[in-house]
This record gives sequence, C-alpha cells and structure tokens, in this order.
Amino acid sequence: MTEISAPRGRWAVAAMFLVNGFLTGSWAPQIPVFLSRLEISEFTLGLLILVFGLGALAAMPWCGFLIHRHGSRAVLRVAAFACSFALLVVALAGNVPVAAVAMFLFGALIGGMDVAMNANAVAVEQRLKRAVMSSSHGFWSLGGFAGGALGGLLISHYGHLAHAAVVTVICFPVVVLAGRLLVSEPPHAEEAAKPPYRLPTRLAVYVTGVIALFSMVPEGAVLDWSALYLKQHFASDISVAGLAFAAFSAAMAAMRFLGDRVRNRFGAVATLRGSSLIAAVGMLGAGLAPTDWLAIAAFAVAGLGIANTVPIAFSAAGNHEGVSAGAGLSTVTLMGYSGILVAPSAIGFVGGQTGFSPVYVAVSGLLVVVFLLAGNARVADFKAAPQPAE
Repeated sequence: MTEISAPRGRWAVAAMFLVNGFLTGSWAPQIPVFLSRLEISEFTLGLLILVFGLGALAAMPWCGFLIHRHGSRAVLRVAAFACSFALLVVALAGNVPVAAVAMFLFGALIGGMDVAMNANAVAVEQRLKRAVMSSSHGFWSLGGFAGGALGGLLISHYGHLAHAAVVTVICFPVVVLAGRLLVSEPPHAEEAAKPPYRLPTRLAVYVTGVIALFSMVPEGAVLDWSALYLKQHFASDISVAGLAFAAFSAAMAAMRFLGDRVRNRFGAVATLRGSSLIAAVGMLGAGLAPTDWLAIAAFAVAGLGIANTVPIAFSAAGNHEGVSAGAGLSTVTLMGYSGILVAPSAIGFVGGQTGFSPVYVAVSGLLVVVFLLAGNARVADFKAAPQPAE
C-alpha cells in the first residue's frame, strides 16, 4: 500500500469528523417525525434515545480492541461506511421493536466511528508533530450544525425518508474518498510481537477519563437543560431560551478551529488549565446571572472554554506510555461520553427538585477539578518542535 502523506491524512480524518457530526445533527430533526409516525409517547421516545446511547457505550470498548488488532484506519473505514446508511435504517423502521434495534445499531456505529476517528487523529498528530485534534472536533461541530439546518428544511419539503436518503447520498462518497486517504499508525519496533489487548492498568488513563467526563457533563447540561433553565428561571420566550445552546455551540465551534494554534503555542497543560478556568467562570456566571441575556452570554463564555478540553483529553488518551491508542481512547471516550449520554438524566432529576441555577453553579466545580488535573495531559505534548505555519 502506498504511504499516505500526513497532510492528506489530516484532511481525510477531518472529513470523517464532519460526516459523524453531520449524521448526528441530521438525527435531531428526525426526532419529532419519529415520535408521530411510530405513535409512541415521549416516555417511549426517551427509552429509544437511551438505547442509542447504550449502543454507543457498548461499542466503544469493542472498537478499542479492533483498533488494537487492525489499526484505526481499517476500523474507521468500515465504521464510517456502515454509518452512512444508519440514519436511513432508522427512518425505515416501522414499529418499536425494529426501531429499538435500529437505534442500538445507529448508536453503536456512531460511537465506534467516534473512537476510531479520534484514534486516527492521534496518529495524524504523531506524524505531523503538532496538534490537529481541536480543529477536527471543530469539523464535527460544523457537521452537526449543517446536519440540523439541512434536515429541518428537507423534512418539511420532502419528508423524513427523502431526507435520510439524501444524508446517505452525501455521506457515502465522502467516507469512501476520505477512507482512501487516512493514515495508519506510525510503525513500532515491537509491532511483530504485539501484546494482547487488555484494558489499561495505568491510573493516568482513568484520570484522563475523569477530565473528559467532567468536561462533557457541562456540555450535556447545556445541551439538554439550558433552554428549560431560561424558560423556568427567567420566564424567557422559547425563541430566546433556544439561544442559550446556540450561543454555547457557536462559541465552541469557533474556538475549536483556533484551539490547535493555541495548544501548539502554549502546550496542552497550559491550554487545558486556561480553558477549564474560562469554562468554570462561564458556567458559574450562567448559574448566577440576573437576566436571561447575561446567562446566554455566560453560556457562550463556557463554550469558549469547553471547546478545547475534550480534544486535549482525547489526544492525551492516545499517547499514554505503555497503553495502545485504541485501549486508551476507548476507555477515555467511554468515560467522557457518559457525561452526555447518562449524566443529563440525573441533572434533570436534580434540577427538577432544586431548579437549574444551583446545578450550573455545581457543574462549574467539575471544571475546577479539570484545572487541578490538567498536568495529566502533559503526554499530549510533542517532543519535536511544531511545524511552522504554512
């Protein structure tokens, strides 16, 4: 096989992040149609969405094993190929049992692709000797925005099946082309005698997982509950309440495209410390804000901070000494994504009892813990000097 250049591989893995975000964003406008066409209650819909999350969490450790055996390039190509058709399968499901199976597979493919593309981004970083993880996650955010915006338009004019078919037609050629340009992990001297796959035993990997978890719980808290917080606490109109997550996600996406430059300049540890403090101030401000517009501004500040915490954690996960990138990333990804897939339900229960203002104040404390643990991300730095800007 002809060796793929690192710059080409960098844009190939960025395309995979874009597709994964596009598929995830395309699912959001399908949800109301999913509810009505299956004639199910909101409770049943919640269970089906939980099944999606369980599929993702179940697939992540297995994906780590497959990456250890076959490399991130091969695993990502297969997962992305299958993932291109996953939304169409969900859109074709005609009853609850079939929908449950389709949702589990959709979640498993999205989750497995997520681990593989992050592992491949680590391989690109190791070849380039500079950070690309934050901007890769920026492409995911861009894809999510495009998927949500295009989905609502297509569904309203052509229906949910036509929308799912268009999503497949868009994603399939992108993943086929990008899959040919992905890099492989740098060869190691011990490759011929590769040790058997096992879960990491180094405490540092799980500390990195805590960093990812405590960074993603705030993200889930904003995603699922910020609009309700503004509506209940400030009696905001729904059009204003919806701006909370919009401001958060827009700031996060913009900062992710700047994050690699910041990290290459100041290092992973300093960037993580600064980012976590900015995010903590934003979350604290949102919880204590006297008006809804100040809360929206505070959520935007939090988005600026959180933007680079998770990418740095994932880069660190793939670089711990004595731990394969697949094992480290699958462990940290599993821990981190539970902050979005599992924690929001607990946040909703607590918020229903106390209101969401104390919740956001408490969540800011998790980001202070990230600040205190930031030294663990030192392995995400590169010994070689970064390449000069082109």
